[in-house]
Amino acid sequence: AYDLVGERIERPSTSDAPDAKFGVFEESFVFDHLTGNVCLAVAPLIPEDDPEQIGAKAIDHLRDLELKEPEGGDLTPISFESDPAEPFEDAVLKAKEHILDGDIFQVVLSRRTRVRLGNPNPVLLYQRLREINPSPYTYIFEFGDEALVGASPETLFSLYDRVVTTNPIAGTCPRGGSPEEDELLASKMLEDEKERAEHVMLVDLGRNDVRSVSRAGSIRVEDFMAVLRYSHVQHIETTVRGTLRDECDPFDAARAIFPAGTLSGAPKIRAMEIIDDLEGTGRGIYGGGVGYFSADGSADFAITIRSVVMKGDIAVVQAGAGIVADSDPHKEYLETERKMAAMKRALGVEL
Repeated sequence: AYDLVGERIERPSTSDAPDAKFGVFEESFVFDHLTGNVCLAVAPLIPEDDPEQIGAKAIDHLRDLELKEPEGGDLTPISFESDPAEPFEDAVLKAKEHILDGDIFQVVLSRRTRVRLGNPNPVLLYQRLREINPSPYTYIFEFGDEALVGASPETLFSLYDRVVTTNPIAGTCPRGGSPEEDELLASKMLEDEKERAEHVMLVDLGRNDVRSVSRAGSIRVEDFMAVLRYSHVQHIETTVRGTLRDECDPFDAARAIFPAGTLSGAPKIRAMEIIDDLEGTGRGIYGGGVGYFSADGSADFAITIRSVVMKGDIAVVQAGAGIVADSDPHKEYLETERKMAAMKRALGVEL
């Protein structure tokens, strides 16, 4: 959860979300959506003497596997309520005062939409999000009457073969009605001094985070200011990589990079304090991370954005906008609306 930042700032707000939920998984079913095949990977926590016994157990489990259609409702929305524009825009003005006073350079403020569902169905929501907003990270986690469903475009951090990677996303514009309009809108975004300055600032922040756990001279910036397109928005993205120092492990990388600068601001600690003051309540899982640590030393976490938190019949969607000195409060409000659009559409809310 984003609220783990409470360990690093004074007087943190809290939410009813746990700081973290982890599981240890000995068996994993892997579905190949292209071929329709499924395999079972077994990684025993305590190695057994007979590898053939492990294989036989896996085969038995596969034979017992029964795929079922998801049960439940149809995600009928009964009502929805969004945080109003005025308080958010007032918070943007207060954030700009902090920027002009020299407290920070940039800060990310967020707002929520709450949807009451007649027939909650996390699996159906997951399927809809995959169709509406295909993204690098698509996930569903169910815990009793709670669920987290998301389609995140952004890597918090990954670690493979000792290479740490993060990909800051900063800079947003809407999709067009045609490829030509997409290109025009993207070009205007790339030429916008505000968008460029904000992106460069957050790439520098990501580079400093990665550098803190990487070997000297190993930092690389790749695909600088590339434009990637999603269902409702286009983003500017950059990739930052570094080689993990010998004395560091995946948990050190997570501590160095969490929370993402693109969900907090710069400088990070002061931005988090201002977020806590202006938002007035804990963010819960929004802006945190979802992913895994593997026994082989690898790790991969997405930033928990473009996600829906479901509890009982209530679904909560949250999105933020990066505030800088020349931000227009109403335009930042509209940016949060665009970022929430795919999730609201998946929930059946008419836009």
